[in-house]
Amino acid sequence: MTKQSAARQQVLELIQRLGVGTAIPSERQLSADLGVSRLTVRAALDELAREGYLVRRRGSGTYVQQPKISQQLTMTSFSEDMRRRGMVASSETLSLRRELAGARLGRFLNVSPGEEIVVVKRLRLADGVSMAIETLHIPASVVPGVQSRDLEGSFYELLHDRYGIEIATATQTIEPTVTNEEESAALGVPLHSPAFLFERTSRDRTDRTLEFVHSIYRGDRYQIVSELTPS
Repeated sequence: MTKQSAARQQVLELIQRLGVGTAIPSERQLSADLGVSRLTVRAALDELAREGYLVRRRGSGTYVQQPKISQQLTMTSFSEDMRRRGMVASSETLSLRRELAGARLGRFLNVSPGEEIVVVKRLRLADGVSMAIETLHIPASVVPGVQSRDLEGSFYELLHDRYGIEIATATQTIEPTVTNEEESAALGVPLHSPAFLFERTSRDRTDRTLEFVHSIYRGDRYQIVSELTPS
């Protein structure tokens, strides 16, 4: 094990004893406590910060934060993903409106521009902590009678349990972005914070398009994991 790896492991053990939001000792103090150079300590702290265990605050110090949630690139709902991690998923419906699809959303949803769609903006939370803000676009014919309170849980479970619809396939894109004013306020992060933009189009077994969803996930709480195999 290299000195940096050993230092990383020792700092990680320290982090696990401290509470979230607690300041860790200075690089100088850690260097003395661990018997390694400040350069080695700094490299170990940099690695732990990239992994989401630590956050550096300029002029203040380095603090313990919740590790990032790793999202596997599989077709699961947010609620299912959080349950697998032993966390309680919830949603707060910020708005629900009905409007005509228009040309752009009509293409995404494979409906005519004049067809009515339901547009739902939701805040997604895990253990009460805001994780993402998402905007669902759904053909109104897919979810007749849907109300704001119906979307405080999993949308996919609602489709299955109330409407007898199952997601069969989906196409998703992911790209880096930063939060705007509305997103920053909803997620409780500074303006222009790093984030991931997810856009997903889902279909049933008859290839009917069920949703187009636009989601902004906090970059300080999320990381994307993909499993690669030889072609």
